[in-house]
Formats: sequence, C-alpha cells, structure tokens
Amino acid sequence: MKSLKWKFLFFGLLAVNLFAIFTVVFLAALPVEDEKIRRSVSREEDIQFEINTNKNDLNKLINQYLAKEGMTGPIHYEVYLTNDVELFGTLPIFGKEMELKMTFEPKALENGDLVLRQKSISLGQMNLPVSYVLNFVNERYKTPDWVSIQPNDESIYVSLQNMKLKSDVRVKTERFDLKNDNITFLLTVPSQ
Repeated sequence: MKSLKWKFLFFGLLAVNLFAIFTVVFLAALPVEDEKIRRSVSREEDIQFEINTNKNDLNKLINQYLAKEGMTGPIHYEVYLTNDVELFGTLPIFGKEMELKMTFEPKALENGDLVLRQKSISLGQMNLPVSYVLNFVNERYKTPDWVSIQPNDESIYVSLQNMKLKSDVRVKTERFDLKNDNITFLLTVPSQ
C-alpha cells in the first residue's frame, strides 16, 4: 500500500510540474501588448511631440543654425528674441561697416508657419523705408529656402513646415508669445 501511495504522490507531483511548465510556456507565448493598445497605435500615422522652449534657448539655436549653415554670407547678422524679433547686422556702405537693426512682430499662423511683420528698420541712427530695406536685404542676404522676404507686404514669411531637417522631421509653430516667453513647437516625425 505504501508503494502505491508513493507512486500516486509521485505522478501527482509530476502532473503539477508539467501543468506549471505548460502554463508558463503558454503565457510566455502570448503577446505582451493589450489588443486595445495595439489597435490605438497605428504604424502608418506620424508621431508628434510638443516642444516648449524659451527666448534664451531659441536665441542660441537660431544663431547656431545661422552660423553653421553659413546663412550670414558676406553680410554678418544675428537674430535675437526679446519682446519682438530683432535682427542686428552690419552692411558695407562706401567701404565702411554700418549697423543695421530690424525689428519684427511675430505671429504664429494656423498652418504652423510664422509671419514676421516689420516694425522698424534703422541704419545707424537713421530710420529707413521698410520696403526699400527689405528689398535690399532680399537681394543681398542669403536666407534659407523656407524663409521668404516680402518687401511689398513689409514682412518675412517663415515656412517652418518646409524647413529641411534630418529624418524628414517637420516643425509647426503652436504658440509664439515672446512677451510672456511662451514658445511652443510641434515636431512631427514620420513613422516610416
């Protein structure tokens, strides 16, 4: 009777062990993600990130980009964000470097682009006609393809969506409130 009890307990323990191994293998073979989560993430949709920044960091980024891409050309200029967008540069006139300051009021558009409306232009201490100077700048300054100087509208159109970034990342302006230092961009990364 003792040997029958021992065999019964041995085969019972073997069955429990086999059941435990089968359960572990079965659960390990199931997918990790929940089906609801898997359906909500489409591999065909682009991925978007909201980026919040401030004037100080954006000043650094803009001027590093200008220097790296060689956008300043023969005429040196830098862009600074204060309560407005300010461009400072020098123009060679009659063999002398003259200081140029242009001030723009930025406006974020619904499509994510940015329009810079001209507020003032001065060469040294002299105020100049906006359309004339913008036309001069358009002819002399090298700007990226996605920046369009529009002398007749006294503005600069910044088509951020056409800006060429690595991996086909696209940028849109969500908020561009310089007075409150509230600047937000939406980065769109293609999923494939």
